[in-house]
Amino acid sequence: MIRALLAALALLLAPVSATAQAVSDQPHTRVELLAASRTPAAGQMLDVGIELTPRAGWHTYWKNPGDAGAPTRVAWTLPGTTPAPADLNYPVPGTLVVSGLMNHVYEKANVLTTRIAVPAGLAAGTAFPVQVQVDWLVCSHEQCVPESATLSLPLVIGDGAADAAMGPRLVAAAAALPKPLAAAATWAKQGNRFVLAVPLAGLNKVKSAWFFPEGDLVITHVTPQKVTIAGDALRIETDAATPGPEGDVAGVLRVDMAGEAPIGFAITAKPGTVPAAGTPLGSGGDDAGAGGGGGEPGLALVLLGAVLGGLILNVMPCVFPILSLKALALARGNVDAAKARGEALAYTAGVVLVVTALGGVVLALRAAGSQVGWAFQLQDPRVIAFLLLLVTGIALNLAGLFEITLSTGNLGQDKAREGGLSGSFFTGALAAFVATPCTGPFMAGALGAALVLPTVQALSVFAGLGFGLALPFLLIGFVPALRKRLPKPGAWMVRLRAILSVPMFLTALALAWVLGQQVGVNGMAIGLAGTLGFGLFLWWLGARQHGGKSLAIPGVLSLATLVAAVLLVPTTAPAGASSSTTAASELNAVKFTPAALAELRSQGKPVFLFMTADWCLTCKVNEKGAMAQPQVAEAFKAKGITVMEGDWTRSDPAISAWLAEHKRAGVPVYVYYDAQGGETELPQILTADMLTSLKA
Repeated sequence: MIRALLAALALLLAPVSATAQAVSDQPHTRVELLAASRTPAAGQMLDVGIELTPRAGWHTYWKNPGDAGAPTRVAWTLPGTTPAPADLNYPVPGTLVVSGLMNHVYEKANVLTTRIAVPAGLAAGTAFPVQVQVDWLVCSHEQCVPESATLSLPLVIGDGAADAAMGPRLVAAAAALPKPLAAAATWAKQGNRFVLAVPLAGLNKVKSAWFFPEGDLVITHVTPQKVTIAGDALRIETDAATPGPEGDVAGVLRVDMAGEAPIGFAITAKPGTVPAAGTPLGSGGDDAGAGGGGGEPGLALVLLGAVLGGLILNVMPCVFPILSLKALALARGNVDAAKARGEALAYTAGVVLVVTALGGVVLALRAAGSQVGWAFQLQDPRVIAFLLLLVTGIALNLAGLFEITLSTGNLGQDKAREGGLSGSFFTGALAAFVATPCTGPFMAGALGAALVLPTVQALSVFAGLGFGLALPFLLIGFVPALRKRLPKPGAWMVRLRAILSVPMFLTALALAWVLGQQVGVNGMAIGLAGTLGFGLFLWWLGARQHGGKSLAIPGVLSLATLVAAVLLVPTTAPAGASSSTTAASELNAVKFTPAALAELRSQGKPVFLFMTADWCLTCKVNEKGAMAQPQVAEAFKAKGITVMEGDWTRSDPAISAWLAEHKRAGVPVYVYYDAQGGETELPQILTADMLTSLKA
């Protein structure tokens, strides 16, 4: 509708030129008629072109202008029986998003070309004037103006010699046209997604690509296009239009290659089979691990990042107490070397199994069409409620309120201090599960890469994360010198247990706050009531333990209490509920939407975008620390930097799609878009100096 109105406006309001000449300077565009020869030969083809040069800040349109705009229209006036030339050939366009609408545009000089068939039999010296009426739409970010000009060239039939001035310009214009692609491209519609597969040489050099369909109702133009390398083909996936294409799909594929100018390919794709999503651009495909080209790290570096990220998770407040108690259990029991190694391997197996299983669930859900990422389960309030009860139970156990044995049949946290392979395996699984709210340094790139790698390689990355998480205890189990350096058992261990309960209580408090952010005050009250009831039950359980009474029935009741408390928690937020970080308030952050971000960038405004979630510990540290510093707010205000917040506490398809596009598995993610169009991703641990030094 927008395009139709603009096209009609261009035709109705275009001014009529009073005189015809080869060049016309309009208010917002310079237009010129070009011919390869001023003395075209009779019976030969004559290359002609129309060069449109928009003024700075303005643009003209491709043949399919996108969501808005209008193509250039021409009407030729030629001598005698000269047939009208074919449709105009357009050079490869660019993309421009304005007010949430995708436009296919030219922001610099562009030449639209065609060929005129000069009739045979014309005598040399015969006048052969070429005239054309050109109507086009030229737009800025704020307004669109229809413009028109009548252009004429006084040619004379002759020997067809190339014109020294215009000939080279038309040769360059021909070089800028999309190149025909001999290979057979295919397309398919998968659900509401359009997938295009284009066989292409030199895939390891491709940095980016974009598909421009010639027809309407093929794709939704503004939706990001996910580009991967699948075998010998470039695979482009985006949202299909409604009802979607039928038959052959023609268009232009623009490809940016490392060390080369952008190139366009004219393709006609037939309905057929398309491959599954492959490796991300720049990963080097199968050669990545061997140093094959590209800007993405190979699998070896991705695995290293996953291991380092898992290692850092051990210092998180919800993991460190569990690791500490398990390590001290070896010191208390004066365990022999074989048993220590066995427990270390069992602990590692529990960690790796849980982390890999969670990663497998993420991959399966994404393959089914869901845009989920690492720690996706924390977007469900019932999972938060379960973690709240679990962490509270662990904290009360560490504080000495009750003890847990296999006969208890409930939490099993005492297994962290109990020897045996089953206890070590359970402790590892527990540590892995409670570590999922955390995303630390090195993890973002590794897990982001895992989401686009083949399944086996992706699962190996998640296993690497688990291995890193288990590595400290694995070293303690296999290196006797480290075990010897552990403190000797004594009464101090009871005090240490009580001290270690403090970070677990703080973790429970943070989970209660997250629950309130997700489902409101009433939902948080239900969660706290369930936690209180569970705590009272554990107190009663401890009293029975101290009295030497049976714990079999209480064990079943504890499990029932846990399940009932979780099921009572609401799963949706109350109407009007919203959350905003302290940093977001102090920095006057606006809510992230793809259209809002595109609009700010199209206006040349610098933007600091941060993706966050209330359950993300690293996010909260940055937002309460570096981002909340007064000098940061002052610097952003002075430089005109707009702060944009994407809150992923609850599932948000737009944020999930953005994370997928940027090859990130979860939050936090910090990206700075400068006024010149540059894009820089900041580290996951921010400092005030880092933020204040951003260039506008």
